[in-house]
Order: sequence, then structure tokens, then C-alpha cells
Amino acid sequence: MEYKVVDTQISPEGRLEVLSKAEIHKLLDNSHGGLHQVFRNCSLAVLNCGNYLDDGKELLERYPSFDIDIIERERGIKLDIKGAPASAFVDDKMIKGIHEHLFAVLRDVLFIADEVNGNVNFDLNTSAGITDAVFHIMRNAGVMRPLTNPNLVVCWGGHSISRLEYDYSKKVGYELGLRMLDICTGCGPGAMKGPMKGATIGHAKQRIGTGRYLGISEPGIIAAESPNPIVNDLVILPDIEKRLEAFVRTGHGIVVFPGGAGTAEEILYILGILLHPDNAEQPFPLVFTGPQNSADYFAQIDAFIGLTLGEAAQRRYEIIIDDPVRVAKTMEAGMRRVREFRKARTDAYYFNWTLKIDHEFQKPFLPTHENMRNLRLHKNQPTHLLAADLRRAFSGVVAGNVKEQGIRAIEQYGHFEIHGDPAIMEPMDALLTAFVEQHRMKLPGKQYVPCYRVIK
Repeated sequence: MEYKVVDTQISPEGRLEVLSKAEIHKLLDNSHGGLHQVFRNCSLAVLNCGNYLDDGKELLERYPSFDIDIIERERGIKLDIKGAPASAFVDDKMIKGIHEHLFAVLRDVLFIADEVNGNVNFDLNTSAGITDAVFHIMRNAGVMRPLTNPNLVVCWGGHSISRLEYDYSKKVGYELGLRMLDICTGCGPGAMKGPMKGATIGHAKQRIGTGRYLGISEPGIIAAESPNPIVNDLVILPDIEKRLEAFVRTGHGIVVFPGGAGTAEEILYILGILLHPDNAEQPFPLVFTGPQNSADYFAQIDAFIGLTLGEAAQRRYEIIIDDPVRVAKTMEAGMRRVREFRKARTDAYYFNWTLKIDHEFQKPFLPTHENMRNLRLHKNQPTHLLAADLRRAFSGVVAGNVKEQGIRAIEQYGHFEIHGDPAIMEPMDALLTAFVEQHRMKLPGKQYVPCYRVIK
């Protein structure tokens, strides 16, 4: 099947109008370690907005002729785009939001390569160095609001959810918007789009013209979760670990909607952080919510957390079923507690410096077959460290499901094998099986073939 494509040239807006010759060379460098491939792949993902596809490998194969180059001009640059998905254009003119997203990709790819990777000022082998890098990437993207009280709600949830669950996420977003709260998500479809869409109506009713719809992604996942068109601030972090840290340090509370392996990864990430002894007093509103037909889903998530991480983890969140108003009020009250806590400790409202994130949650995890086999999934260790490896296990499943490199590794070497104590493996296997049965691993209409095997 052939897909309609468009060739075009576009100019940037703002400070990216002028790039040095060295920066242009880096972007066009297609050799090992060059930036062109990651720039090309992320750009294609942005241009694929609206064509819901959760397979990074399939996207690249669908548009094999796509390419993007920089044309150097005396007064700046242009992007020369060939073979772009036609859905990114209206009457042969690129949609404004997609235009902005393309240059957000260019901005972040350049900044990370020039100012973060290999910079002696960022020791990415240390916890403090990684946090500092995340801060500078977010600041460079212009998403920090120094004179704003805590009001940013992070919404997590799956890209493959039912219509009822999607509509419910919109209702929650609407109630949050009415209370003048802003939204941050992983920027894709499903539970990442619904809250933003609802919040736009709530903000409009309150005559808020500066509502924030912050999308945070990373190169490995963006092709499977193309930024939805409501996102008005897009930031690309270099890997999943820095993306997750950006969520929890920039956001002031989290609402979790139903989802699959990626949502389980996010839940384990935040719980593992909140279980660290240094964060015992840290207020961090965390709500799991969905419509009535999602009650069993959250009961199973809750049971899995109880069996693996224990009651201390269960006390860090509240489950609210079929009550968008209560969710919004809980978040609003949580924001006040966050403000009081930050103010008492003279911590910034726009970046949570006091939150302790163990280095195990920050080190990039490459989900190879060997690394997946070697995960420490046993209870003979601190609970927050068990959460770190459980998070990695689900991250590997996500990679095998939707990321180009993960899909190719599964095709070449077969299933990921996940080993561990039976007391952990049995509830994990049950949870993953439920995700498959509920069609939460892939978009509707696609048959899911597991990329993993749980060894009990």
C-alpha cells in the first residue's frame, strides 16, 4: 500500500533561525554517532501526527523515502522535507502545531548533542549530574515557569484504551482545566491526549488563554506515540529514564489512567521513588482513576503492587473510580500541600530538587536479551530497588512491543526471558496476561504476539 506524501521546505521561528556550520554538519552527519538518524526518525514521528500507529519499525518502513535536510542560507536555515505524510498538511501547508513540534525536535537534538553529551560539566555517571542534565534540557526548552504556583498535573495512561476510558480521561482533564490546572502527558494518543483535550474546554470556559499542554517524549518511543496536536510544548529527552525524571521533577502531582506495560512501568517508577526513605515526608499527590468498567483493572494493579512492593507502596496512592470531580479536587488539594512543602524548604516550584531519585532509577537501561535475563526480581533487597528492576522489566516489554530496536531484537533472537522469585513472577505473569486479554498492548485491530516469556 502506498501512502500519500508531500515535499516541502519550511523556515524556523525564534532562535533556531541561525545555526552554526558545525551544528548543521552534526545534523547532516549520518555516520556512526551522528545526529541525522535520530533527527530524521523523530521528525517523521512528529509528521505522522493523527495516523495512530504504535510500531516504530512499521512507521519507518511505511515512509522509506522520507528524509529531512537542512538548507543553509545567509540569513538562517530552512528544513528541506521529502516524502512527509500528507496528513501533516492542510491545503499543502503544514499544520502550525506540527511545524512547531518539528523545530522542538531540532532544538532538543542539537542541545543534547552539543551541551549535554560529552560535556565535562555534566557527569552522567552520577545522580546529581543526571538531574542537572534533565534540568538544563527542560530549561532550554523554555517550559519552566518561575513565577507560577504548583499547578502542573502529569497524566499517565495507555495509548491503547477503550472509548469509554478515553472519554473518561477527557472528563477528568475538563475538571482539572476548570480548576486552572495545566496538563503534562507523554504526548501521544489515548490517555495522553484525552486529558489535554478535556482541559482545553475547561481552560476556555475560565478564559485561560495560556493553558499549558506539555508533552514529554524520547527518541525510542516517539514513533509509537506521535505527539498529539494539542501539545503546545514538546520536549524530547535522550532516554526513557531522563524522560521519567522530567515528569516527576517538573510535575506537581500524577493522575494514572488505565494502560498497559508502559503505564505499569511508570507506576513502578514513581512508587519506587516515593518508597525511598528520604522521600517519606515528600507530598506527591498520586491518583489512579478510570470509569466504572476499569475498577477491576485497578484492583489487579493494586493487588500486584501489594504482592510485590507491599502495603507501604499502596499507601502512597489513592484509587478513585468514576468520579472526575473528586479526582480534580484531590489534585487541587495536593497542589496546596506541595506549595507549602516547597515554600517551607525554599525549593523551586518549577523543578523538584528535593525529591530523592536513587541512581538505579536514573541509569539508562538497554533492554537486551542478556540484560532482561539478569534483572534482580527478588525480595531480598530494599523495596525501592526491587521497584527499580520491576520497572526495567516492564520497560523491556514496551521496547519489544513498540520500539524499532526492540522489535528487531525480538525478530532476531526470540522472546525476552524474565526470571525471578515465583512470588514475583506469578503476579507479573498474571498482570501481563490481563493486559494482553484486555487489548492494552497494541492498538485495536492488531493481533498481539508477546515479545516476552515469564520464567517461574
